[in-house]
Amino acid sequence: MGPLKERCQSRGWGTIHLHSLVVFPTPRGMSLNKKFPRLLPNSIRKGLTVAQLVDDSFKAYNGGRLAEACRLFTQKMVAGNGTVGMSLTGALTPAGLGKAAIVPLMKAGFVDWIISTGANLYHDLHYGLGMELYAGSPFLDDVVLRKEGVIRIYDVLFDYDVLLDTDAFVREVIQGPEFQRTMGTDEFHYLLGKYVAAREKKLGLSETSVLAAAYKYGVPIFTSSPGDSSIGMNVAAMSLRDSKLLMDVNRDVNQTAAIVYAAKSSGELSSVFILGGGSPKNFMLQTEPQIQEVMGIEERGHDYFLQCTDARPDTGGLSGATPAEAVSWGKIDPDNLPGCVVCYADSTITLPIITAYALTKAKPRKLKRLYDRRDAMLETIRAMYLKHGQVTKVEHRTDLDKKKKPVKGRSGRSVTGTKR
Repeated sequence: MGPLKERCQSRGWGTIHLHSLVVFPTPRGMSLNKKFPRLLPNSIRKGLTVAQLVDDSFKAYNGGRLAEACRLFTQKMVAGNGTVGMSLTGALTPAGLGKAAIVPLMKAGFVDWIISTGANLYHDLHYGLGMELYAGSPFLDDVVLRKEGVIRIYDVLFDYDVLLDTDAFVREVIQGPEFQRTMGTDEFHYLLGKYVAAREKKLGLSETSVLAAAYKYGVPIFTSSPGDSSIGMNVAAMSLRDSKLLMDVNRDVNQTAAIVYAAKSSGELSSVFILGGGSPKNFMLQTEPQIQEVMGIEERGHDYFLQCTDARPDTGGLSGATPAEAVSWGKIDPDNLPGCVVCYADSTITLPIITAYALTKAKPRKLKRLYDRRDAMLETIRAMYLKHGQVTKVEHRTDLDKKKKPVKGRSGRSVTGTKR
């Protein structure tokens, strides 16, 4: 018996066939029927609801992960009175997912605050202003489309005038006196949403816009890169006409942290529902390091993490970073890591299914209207920071044993050059 074969058999791994390099594991002491449910789905039948299809047929691979995502969102994230944040990346609103899924989730009280790319909010305006977008094809001649004045987002098509009319709407609205100052992006989007809601009402439209619904339901919406969209481009252009509107990114960083701290300090859960990745994902997750690492306030991380993405983790990018990696940063509470879910699938598939499942399985929640409490939440975290924070190096808070005192760092020297 060779050493490799002997080690395998001594560990209960069964027989290894070296000629084919295939291992046939036979672990000792494991009873599969006691540890895992049997994989025996029901036959798909006529008249199934989305929730029944998910529960009965989504059993393995990313179908299994999507089923886990549906149950995590429904049974844990929105089951109690916890706060749920959603981040939006990718061209979701041009595809109609604002009206189809995001607005219903806000209306049901299942999404309490949002971080979005500016592009998603810009294209959301098209729907709120009654403009027309079309389901086209990704295989058209883009040179011809350019000559004909047609814009393409993969298989979504619309006239170039949709952009020009939306730009004009933004510029006209932000000329108003209430916009002539510095403000957080949540306040900016709230004020903009008020005008979109008024236009919806005038046009006889109902809940077509994320911005209008957020205004109606008191859901704060932030954008992590205010200049990186056509909304930001129009704001910048108007500054050349002496507009006083400026986005306060410092307020955004502290305000988002205040939302999370308000939930956690009151004994509620904080959950994150991440669609895609990118800057909005990080802006949502960095709330916990802002509280712990920068402000010096004791905290453990977000409680539940649900992400739908097509990004790989092995490239080192934030979009593909797993919840396990986020634990090392203090972004996710390690006690809840086993309950976190990453579904590697397109958000245009997963979001409608998760929405339909949740609306079927969970009762609507009372709206938190976090926007109405924004000033009070900010003052609370300001007081905590001034009490616990410091300019000099903050001591380590990575040891989660509450009985132990924070330990000193291992970098050798602090940023001020003093020895440990």
